[in-house]
Amino acid sequence: MIPDTSAQDRKLSTAPRPAWRRWLWPAAAVALLLALAGWVVVGWGAGARSYDGARIRIAEVKRGDLVRDIAADGKVITANSPTLYAIAGGTVTLKVVAGDAVRQGQELAVIDSPELRSRLVQEESTQASMEAEASRAQLDAQIAGLNARKALDQASIDHTAAGRDLERYERAHAGGAVSDNELARARDELKKADIGLLAARSDAGLQQRGAALDARNKRLLADRQKAVADELRRQVDALTLRAPFDGQVGQVQIAQGTNVAANAAILSVVDLREFELEIRVPESFARDLAIGVPAQVTSQGKPYPARVAAVSPEVVNGEVTARLRFDDGRQPPGLRQNQRLSARIVLDTRNDVLMVERGPFVEQDGGRWAWVVDGRSASRRPVQLGASSLGHVEIVSGLEQGERIVISGTDQFGDAGKVSVNP
Repeated sequence: MIPDTSAQDRKLSTAPRPAWRRWLWPAAAVALLLALAGWVVVGWGAGARSYDGARIRIAEVKRGDLVRDIAADGKVITANSPTLYAIAGGTVTLKVVAGDAVRQGQELAVIDSPELRSRLVQEESTQASMEAEASRAQLDAQIAGLNARKALDQASIDHTAAGRDLERYERAHAGGAVSDNELARARDELKKADIGLLAARSDAGLQQRGAALDARNKRLLADRQKAVADELRRQVDALTLRAPFDGQVGQVQIAQGTNVAANAAILSVVDLREFELEIRVPESFARDLAIGVPAQVTSQGKPYPARVAAVSPEVVNGEVTARLRFDDGRQPPGLRQNQRLSARIVLDTRNDVLMVERGPFVEQDGGRWAWVVDGRSASRRPVQLGASSLGHVEIVSGLEQGERIVISGTDQFGDAGKVSVNP
């Protein structure tokens, strides 16, 4: 016989299924829909718009010391680095090369200018001629004075003699030995002598004054010519360029043997004893910079005190140029021109104030609003900001310690009053 499969059969139960099992899956679907609707309602309640939290930056309001400072990198420049120019056109003979150490008064270059040297010789000859004329005028004044004195003395003698003759004639006339005519003639001679004496005195004064004026005029002309010759002599001496101080030759502008024009740049000399640091700071801090504000320059990890020595009056590309000068000449050793150093300028320190990390929200809407984060939503709140530094800004009112605000990315919120922030 072939066996069948009756031994493998199993009798099924005929009991009815429970009712709750029929409603299990529909109930689960309804719960899922309710959860989704709740999530949507919560999202709409959190804000009219929803934004990705990765596209914004949030910072916490804290209490601490706000240090208003400026940190910037600058380049070392020489406080004294003059450029020497040619006083006249000519051929230049260089005595040094770039980088040479020089002493004050050392010859750096010589300019050969035959035209200038020839003019000097001519003016010196003219000066010698005028000096001789001035000396001759002085001698003529002395001779004129002697002649006038001689004439005055002669007139004085004639006056004295006429007075004595009159006295003698008066005594003789009293004795009857001289007639009236002879006495009258003697009186006339005395009057004539008086007139001659007065004229001699006036003439002596005028001659002396005239001779003195002539001599003074000649002396002034000679002095003027001397000034012209001295100026040319100075220019000829300036043909030899000398180091104005102990230092180092900087950049040489021309090659050896070049024929240059007047006022052409020849070379520069660098004073290695005094350096300054040139920095650029943002325009927003320019109004706080002033000459004399203390600063600190770091070189090789060591700080050196300095002060603001100059501030540029113009803004270039949103930045202002300033110069820092080391205090009492205590500059770092081994400085070189155009070397890069870091500097820090402390403008103000405010203790125990509310502050938050600085971000673009400070510039947006004039810093009058801030987006305060509460859970998954952010609401717009009016605030008042105070002093600011490169890293933080002071909160005067509108926020409390521990609150979190959006410091970057608020430009995408628009004019909404409340937004949703997705983590």
